Amino acid sequence: MLGVRRPYPYQPSQPVSVSARTGGHPVPQPHPPASAEALLTAPGAPFAVERGADGVPVYVAGPRTLREFVEVTWAYGERPFLVAESGTYTYAEFFAAASALARRLVGVYGLRRGDRAVVAMRNLPEWQLAFWAAQLAGLVAVPLNAWWAEDEFAYALDDCAPRVLLVDGERLERVAGWARGAGVAGIVFEGVDGELPEGFEAYGGGLADLLELAAAEPGAGPPDVPLSPSDDATIIYTSGTTGRPKGAVATHLAQAGAALNPRFHAAMSALGRGEVPGQGAAPVSLVTYPFFHVAGFSGFYSVMGSGGTLVMMRKWDARRALELIREHKVTHYAGVPTTALQLLDAAEETGDAMASLRMFNTGGSAAPPGLVGRLGSRYGERIEPRNGYGLTETSGGVLANFGAEYRGWPDSVGRPTPTTEVRVVGGDGRDVADGEVGELWLRGQSNIRGYWNDPGATELAFVDGWFRTGDLAVARSGRVSVVDRIKDMVIRGGENVYCVEVEAALHSHPAVLDAAVLGVPHPRLGEEVGAAVQAGASVTPEELRTHVARTLAAFKVPEHVVIVGVPLPRNATGKVLKRELRDWFSPTPPLP
Repeated sequence: MLGVRRPYPYQPSQPVSVSARTGGHPVPQPHPPASAEALLTAPGAPFAVERGADGVPVYVAGPRTLREFVEVTWAYGERPFLVAESGTYTYAEFFAAASALARRLVGVYGLRRGDRAVVAMRNLPEWQLAFWAAQLAGLVAVPLNAWWAEDEFAYALDDCAPRVLLVDGERLERVAGWARGAGVAGIVFEGVDGELPEGFEAYGGGLADLLELAAAEPGAGPPDVPLSPSDDATIIYTSGTTGRPKGAVATHLAQAGAALNPRFHAAMSALGRGEVPGQGAAPVSLVTYPFFHVAGFSGFYSVMGSGGTLVMMRKWDARRALELIREHKVTHYAGVPTTALQLLDAAEETGDAMASLRMFNTGGSAAPPGLVGRLGSRYGERIEPRNGYGLTETSGGVLANFGAEYRGWPDSVGRPTPTTEVRVVGGDGRDVADGEVGELWLRGQSNIRGYWNDPGATELAFVDGWFRTGDLAVARSGRVSVVDRIKDMVIRGGENVYCVEVEAALHSHPAVLDAAVLGVPHPRLGEEVGAAVQAGASVTPEELRTHVARTLAAFKVPEHVVIVGVPLPRNATGKVLKRELRDWFSPTPPLP
């Protein structure tokens, strides 16, 4: 088991420097990971931890509910919080509008603590408004995948049984039929056209309308709803790449821990660069993850915890992203590897230096092996690379790799937060030795309590509080590397082939834009290695096989290679849909 680590407590509206929080002692520069962590997690230091009654490590000085977390942001006042096509909104405006909506949900809609409130929108300021209004009203927020079809929405709505729907105009027609049948009311933000379903009301101007509502009761604040750390805060549905999505239920204490995790990583990053955490300008972050995804949560938690600015995009476009970076002097970029690579391509094509950018963060799926080198060769150390690891079941990122560590170990997802414990477990249920492959198990403050209405799935996924991730990993000197999904690992004639390793070898070929490796059934060997490749230049399967054979054993070289000129199928969070790729290797494949 990797040792438990200790963190940087909840930051008030005016951050206090680490040196002040540690008795005024000077901060050595720069700090390697071990000493930086010791400084941040010492007793009385910002990220100290203690064990709860269940033995799980918890931040000592952090918030205990999401309401506590968001209430503090009101102190940021006139600082810009949300920047969107519709305008810029300050923290004060945001909090007033969220409080007004929360009062309406309780006073007019009659909702009560623990009722579910579905949030179904694209990345809009109104998404943030609706989510945080639900928290201020003591409701359980259920952010649904904005790209789902009507049947997919109906499945999740039947499962979580919400009492209110908070949607945008684009999602309305996909949920209206269910709402009529269930007799559930709702509010439509932005893009309202035509007649609304019975029980729905519209704020066609979204935040603008709600600011008028807030102005009618200035200083009223949110409704007085008692909350407990053990109350449910969110239900977030898994991506469903291998079956029906499951509703992962996180308590307020878990989400409060998730809100503090990125602040710990930011402090570690600062110390690694020889800087003092909490000093300097607040970040301006272009977060391109969907807000309904836990990677999006890590992104906006990090911004809110430091009083930063969240720059939003209604729809991803690399050239537009470059414009936003220049216009708003964006310092932090966060997105899935696909959009990250497109941004770098656009910057190179246009000669844009992305001069304000200081942090380049990827997540949601494995980062291409060459990404770090590409950043370094073009921008030196000015832009710090960062990636990490987290799941819906951990409420966001719980391991991170950045800066010098990422450059030195680009195949690692980094080290755990102080409230995250790590085990790498073999088939016999025992921890494997350092450097050996096993299943990654995680336990910590931000873990969910289980799956909504699914005790069977909960029992299979959790062992004495440890979440079995289903990912194969290796731990070396405290750093974790994820080598594959257990279900994705190819077993060829008794030999284990880790798909990630083969994918990395394929990515190193200059013609390869994207690659996914999976098992293809074989009557004698059980499985053979198959590779689906998106190519940007002319290349043959045999050329790719020869390229892979230069660095990998013969049994790992793909026997079947399918090359296409279009993007591989991915879900909204960037994960390749390997179940769709399997059809490509049938005798008469339905290629795109």
